[in-house]
Amino acid sequence: MEKIQKTNAARLLDRAHITYRLIPYEVDENNLAATHVAESLGEDIGRVFKTIVLRGDRTGYFVCVVPGDAEIDLKKAAKAIADKKAELIHMKDLLPLTGYIRGGCSPIGMKKAFPTIFHTTALDHSAIYVSTGQRGLQFEIAPADLIAFTHGITADVIKSNDEETEQL
Repeated sequence: MEKIQKTNAARLLDRAHITYRLIPYEVDENNLAATHVAESLGEDIGRVFKTIVLRGDRTGYFVCVVPGDAEIDLKKAAKAIADKKAELIHMKDLLPLTGYIRGGCSPIGMKKAFPTIFHTTALDHSAIYVSTGQRGLQFEIAPADLIAFTHGITADVIKSNDEETEQL
């Protein structure tokens, strides 16, 4: 079996003495969705979290870590960070801002530490999956450890099924 190369994010967790597992999966360059990652891992999508970077109108950049099948509610996200409005950053800005590419953005080890909000459901699980900072490799980690390490908070920042239904 081939040795898994540790990412910068993994080395940061090692230095902080935080327990995690590195879980590789097969990357499909044509399908970088978290649902594909969950299927590849054989895990429930509710345990596979994606990292999304936003910009608030007052506080600047911040990060939301949400279940893989969820859609960010920009109003809820802005409110959680004490902003009036928030918007997703442009994909072209992701790498220069965070050091990460789409499909490999980790809430750990960005170029700069940004305020981080985890969806409240993260704490419903003993372990969740988040990107290690590269495509094809996920952390399995206790959400409380991850939230503490990132100095994150929890909040409801996703659209509910009711809201999605109303928009159809």
